[in-house]
Amino acid sequence: QVRLVESGGGSVQAGGSLKLSCARSGIIFSSCGMAWYRQAPGKEREVVTSISSDGTTTYSDFVKGRFTISQDNAKKNVYLQMNSLKTEDTAVYYCAADVQARLDIPICGRYWGQGTQVTVSS
Repeated sequence: QVRLVESGGGSVQAGGSLKLSCARSGIIFSSCGMAWYRQAPGKEREVVTSISSDGTTTYSDFVKGRFTISQDNAKKNVYLQMNSLKTEDTAVYYCAADVQARLDIPICGRYWGQGTQVTVSS
């Protein structure tokens, strides 16, 4: 059973920094990648950044140059370093993992964390 536990959210002033963490647990057979999404009130969920099993990263334009995604060697933890935060970054941030959780089904499935609130004030 795959679980994702997020931490690091909170309230910061505009221009400040925050680092989110996501810890994965449970038995898996392979990892296809991990990602961070966010959803602000009244808005659709959007992808922020992702990292594949080989370390390839992607960033949405609205965070490029400010946010950095990283993972440990075991790919059990993923981090989101957020710098130069803006009020429009305020949202619930979700960790997502694409993992193979069944030996007999060699396909990665999507698993989600519970979300952590990030509030940026002016």
